[in-house]
Amino acid sequence: MAIFLCGFMGCGKTTIGKNLAKLLGCGYCDMDELIVKKAGMSIPEIFETKGEKHFRQMESDLIIELGNFKGIVSCGGGAMLNEQNGKNAAENGTVLFLDAPFETCYKRIAGDSNRPIAASRTKEQLEELYNERYPKYLKNSGMRVDCSGTPMEISKYIIQSLKLKK
Repeated sequence: MAIFLCGFMGCGKTTIGKNLAKLLGCGYCDMDELIVKKAGMSIPEIFETKGEKHFRQMESDLIIELGNFKGIVSCGGGAMLNEQNGKNAAENGTVLFLDAPFETCYKRIAGDSNRPIAASRTKEQLEELYNERYPKYLKNSGMRVDCSGTPMEISKYIIQSLKLKK
């Protein structure tokens, strides 16, 4: 079964995903990395040359493709905004919303040129986007995970909550 981690940019999907995979002894994949590999270009290049709509379609296709993956999947920040993506992921696994406060996320993403959405917006615009996306993450996930602890504490909480075993 796949465990799809979703949430705003900078919430900890990659760090927690890698921790979970290590603790569980299972596979790990990062959707953004897979998209970059498939497209043969960086995410900013995909946005610039093909547009955000094309990138979002690549995310949707990849969620379906990863349906048989046995491990942890770190989704891009926008992957679970699409209700159908949430349904497709839930059919083949569990979708967890990593809920980190905006200020925490912002500290992690500010000035990151590899995040086209973050790089092109002000702090106020990003906070507005965070607030707009928040209810969609809740709606399109099966479980909300409070991310106020350390990545290891959060990873262990997820394992205990889902009653997962190595």
